[in-house]
Amino acid sequence: MFKVGAGLVPAVALSGSPAYAGAAPAMTVTGTVPTQLAALDNVMKTYIKERDISCAQLAAVKNGKLVLARGYRYSSDTTIPAVQPTSPFRVASLSKSITAAAILRLAQDGKVSLGAKVADLLGLPATVDPRLKNVTLWRLMQHTGGWDREISGDQLMADRTIAAKLGVPLPIGKNDIAEYAGGRPLDFAPGTKMAYSNYGYMLLGLVVAKVSGQSYESYVKQKLLAPAGITRMRLGRSLKTQAAPGEVPYYSQYTTKTVLDDSGTVVPSQYGGFNMLNHDANGGWLASAVDLVRWARIFDAAGPVLNATSITRAFAKPEIGVSADGSWYGCGWYVRQVTGHLNTWHSGALPGTSSYMARLQQGFTYAAVFNRREESGTPDYDVLSSRMNTAWNGVTTWPATDLFPKYF
Repeated sequence: MFKVGAGLVPAVALSGSPAYAGAAPAMTVTGTVPTQLAALDNVMKTYIKERDISCAQLAAVKNGKLVLARGYRYSSDTTIPAVQPTSPFRVASLSKSITAAAILRLAQDGKVSLGAKVADLLGLPATVDPRLKNVTLWRLMQHTGGWDREISGDQLMADRTIAAKLGVPLPIGKNDIAEYAGGRPLDFAPGTKMAYSNYGYMLLGLVVAKVSGQSYESYVKQKLLAPAGITRMRLGRSLKTQAAPGEVPYYSQYTTKTVLDDSGTVVPSQYGGFNMLNHDANGGWLASAVDLVRWARIFDAAGPVLNATSITRAFAKPEIGVSADGSWYGCGWYVRQVTGHLNTWHSGALPGTSSYMARLQQGFTYAAVFNRREESGTPDYDVLSSRMNTAWNGVTTWPATDLFPKYF
């Protein structure tokens, strides 16, 4: 999970803590958990209580069937509605598998080559660094394009810096971000290093729109989500007043100056501390945990969204960047070979949001989403996967009923 970003200032009074003064929080649950899967449910309840998370979801699939769908509210604030298994959450970087799949689908349909150069597709000038001409779609999807946020920062979180550099007002747009990044040299030669890049995925979203001739969101809904039977997912917005119907509230202990205008107003970091419209392709989708595990099924076998070649490409090893533990970043997924299976997973985090999804051996897939991220003083969020692994490995019999029709 990502840690607290620069420029965020602790200020609980403004950020909307889930704690409710003078009362102890209580757990309210919705949805379906068969008795055989009580251990998974208990992992979530313990995890939520330890981190004082007020809204969460868990969904699990076994051999293509939805076997668990749960919503959790842990709060004494009765103004927070009960979380349903289908309530939308910001899912942050779980959005990357969607964007990569959009590029793979365009290639599958003969609309673009994965070896195509992004500078040519988007008309990006390579005058500052000629190596930009070597950034291909493959390299953007696998984070080997040349941008390293540990060196030059995350362009998607540098709104005020970019506005000042370009002499433009807030809010800035994706074209402003591309102009700013294009005016700086790459951090490394494309294809020589793997470095996680939100900016690279922003560029992929622009490619989807340019090649398809329609908006990024429209293309994804038409070509990817609708054929997969997903109807609720949509792009999120920055402000609480712009929330989608049923969308959960988000919480953070941090505040910062808004990036949505030049007023300098201090706002909760999750509501105006970043511009969701710019994060669409790298982290902007809203989804429930049920939507996410339904989405993950498109990678199990060839179907109406991706054919076998595209699925193989989604998990292909990059030219560089295989870790010491044998894992690598494919196209929107981390990947590791286990006996007879490719395990794939991804986490996501933005101010007020944390998410995790994994496709594991023995036909088990799960997604968990939360309305807080790991922050200073918060227990480690990375323990979730190990606890869930222990729980599902201990299941001796699996439910036979498929809950997907119930939570369509």
